[in-house]
Amino acid sequence: MNKQKIRILAIETSCDETSVAIVEDGKHVLANVVSSQIETHQKFGGVVPEIASRKHVESMTWMMEEARRQSGIGFHELSAIAVTQGPGLVGSLLVGIVAAKSLAFALNLPLIGVHHIAGHIYANEFVTSFQYPLIALVVSGGHTELVYVKERGSFEIIGQTRDDAVGEAYDKVARALSLPYPGGPHVDKLAQGADDSIDLPRAWLEKTSYDFSFSGLKSAVMNVLNQAKMKGEEVDPSHIAHGFQASVIDVLVTKTIRAAKHYGVKQCCIAGGVAANKGLRTALQQACDKEGLSLIIPPLEYCTDNAAMIGAAAFLKWENKEFTPLDMKAEPLMNLQTW
Repeated sequence: MNKQKIRILAIETSCDETSVAIVEDGKHVLANVVSSQIETHQKFGGVVPEIASRKHVESMTWMMEEARRQSGIGFHELSAIAVTQGPGLVGSLLVGIVAAKSLAFALNLPLIGVHHIAGHIYANEFVTSFQYPLIALVVSGGHTELVYVKERGSFEIIGQTRDDAVGEAYDKVARALSLPYPGGPHVDKLAQGADDSIDLPRAWLEKTSYDFSFSGLKSAVMNVLNQAKMKGEEVDPSHIAHGFQASVIDVLVTKTIRAAKHYGVKQCCIAGGVAANKGLRTALQQACDKEGLSLIIPPLEYCTDNAAMIGAAAFLKWENKEFTPLDMKAEPLMNLQTW
């Protein structure tokens, strides 16, 4: 007898991307529709929460229908409805949650609330299966964390940022260099083409700490720019971008490798929007190769926020029949370790 395929319709609205996906058995993406709001928020230099929420409302219905159409799966063939419960912008989260609750109720299907970062981590299983235990480096606009994944669905945060998330630091430096929002891809591109570099500090913190700090690095960049301005000198933006990115990558990669050795893992993965950074992907791959570690890097479409990753993480809950009641609330500060 053929095993029944588990098809989960997943919704992601934690920030400024509206996404709906249908994922089969946690690893096969049948549809992944994403509507980005970047152009809307560019004029403000960052995400405006109220505008983001309204955009989610405008696109949600047709996004669900488009995911169903692309997958070729009828609503009657779905096994469950999943949605990002947190963390994220509360208004944005609520749009997705209300849509998911309504669909689950109408179709009489189980509802699964998902942790956004668990989704980012398990997007890597679209590439290959995890070998436990492993270390996950989570890098995005709102998160910078090292996560020890001892076994399936188990998360222990062993290091995190004490101030700016790495993506936030990229955006602030990009703004200082008069680059467009979001700044990460532009800083990365500028750094890749640099013919020289300005040396900038590394914040290593305590000797045994896996935590991160990027606010001092951002201040160092501003200091370089201000000093040059006072002296009437011009600084090549690519040299600053290269120095900034070199500092960020050095700290991220060094601490990831140190954590992998300390916890005795054989596999690492990278997750989150900044996982699309070419410089970081290259440097981490080289470091893992040198240490004999397996590294999983998700395809670019699964680095930024998307619903397919929510479907992947939801499958963990489906396997254990851990469903979420319909009175579920949005949790903008949701804890990964207790999810």
